[in-house]
Amino acid sequence: MTQWQLRSNRKKTGGLLKRHAKKKRYQRGRDFVPAHVGEYKKRKIRSMGGNEKIMALSSNVANIVVKGKAQKVKITSVVENKADSQFVRRNIITKGAVVQTELGKARVTSRPGQHGVVNAVIVEEKDSQKG
Repeated sequence: MTQWQLRSNRKKTGGLLKRHAKKKRYQRGRDFVPAHVGEYKKRKIRSMGGNEKIMALSSNVANIVVKGKAQKVKITSVVENKADSQFVRRNIITKGAVVQTELGKARVTSRPGQHGVVNAVIVEEKDSQKG
């Protein structure tokens, strides 16, 4: 079912508001399609002005900047996600999620569902002596 980015149909008092215009196509929203940990898959979506957004359906690589140089690092799992605790169990990547990588724990700074890539910042480096 279509989601709409419209104001509420009700006033603060609970009364109904009259519609001032009909629904427009640009006011439609989209369902949340989560990005999982797995082989990279993407989907193109048409956005306003005929532009395209790339939506990541799954990704197993994160771009992490280490000492001024960007590296592609493999993601093993999702460790923490403040958006929803169930996302950790289901390995869903969203902005703000903490993922376990080969370099250690990293916090996702991009929006995989909007940008199509996973960019992250190191939060906790893995000890080279332990690994």
